[in-house]
Amino acid sequence: MGLTAAVLAVDAGNSKTDVAVIAPDGTVLSTARGGGFRPPADGLDKAMEALSRTVTEALSTAGTPTATHTSACLANADLPVEEEELTEAIASHNWSSTTTVRNDTFAILRAGVPEPRGVAVVCGAGINCVGMRPDGRTARFPALGRFSGDWGGGWALAEEALYHAARAADGRGEPTALSTTLPAHYGVPDMPALIEALHLHRIPHHRRHEATPVLFTTASQGDAVARSVIDQQATEIVAMATVALTRLDLLDEETPVCLGGSVLAADHPLLTEGIRTKLKAAAPAAVPHVVTERPVLGAALLGLDDIAAPPEAQERVRAHFT
Repeated sequence: MGLTAAVLAVDAGNSKTDVAVIAPDGTVLSTARGGGFRPPADGLDKAMEALSRTVTEALSTAGTPTATHTSACLANADLPVEEEELTEAIASHNWSSTTTVRNDTFAILRAGVPEPRGVAVVCGAGINCVGMRPDGRTARFPALGRFSGDWGGGWALAEEALYHAARAADGRGEPTALSTTLPAHYGVPDMPALIEALHLHRIPHHRRHEATPVLFTTASQGDAVARSVIDQQATEIVAMATVALTRLDLLDEETPVCLGGSVLAADHPLLTEGIRTKLKAAAPAAVPHVVTERPVLGAALLGLDDIAAPPEAQERVRAHFT
């Protein structure tokens, strides 16, 4: 007879998927890692096939065919209709008796707080923000890009860096060291050469994200234009957090604001301090901190919340991942 698994925890992002199988007492029975979960790019069926392989590996290693409950925090679960579709797709695999699907930003939030109460802003490739209270109330944004009102994240910062560098080089914009630091990074002599290389794909499209760390380095050296872009990112992060706090009636209560994702987890002083300064002005009771815990921890804790597991189970699973 196999072991009893209480929670199948899934954190599935665009670049990788982490799965953990959790016993009722919070013991981590197994973990597995797989590739990214990208229904918009790969189609739902193909994305679910890849997810199924990782889940099957984790359950097999744990010595159990199923769990009581699946807690899945998924990239691209941005709208309620998408959560419903993904819940149905996961439930059809019969990995557990019950299933809850949430956007993967909730995993970072729950990983960073001792109870399901707080706000998280994730700034990775893109940007997103969610908030939650123990009574089940949540706050969230569509976070689908500029057309849904969003600005920021690694790709947007890279675009802004290239934009300002191009305009500085041809005279349309303010002078900035980005017009030399960016070509130097990519190994070309100047911005016209960099623009040509990007346009003709001699530099692959996926390498554009490399402009983001160049932006931060240039800003740290005092460049005013680069610093203004980072300041804009801080303003956007604080705007999202403040709105989420307001929606949840937490603006005037001491509340954690978790900062996660690759851009924020890097803890660049200019960005982190900019956020702290602006947040103190907009939401003085908020308590910001950078979250570096693995998001699968948050998915596991949310699953234990869902089944009303005792506090010691949550402490045990947190101790395993931290």
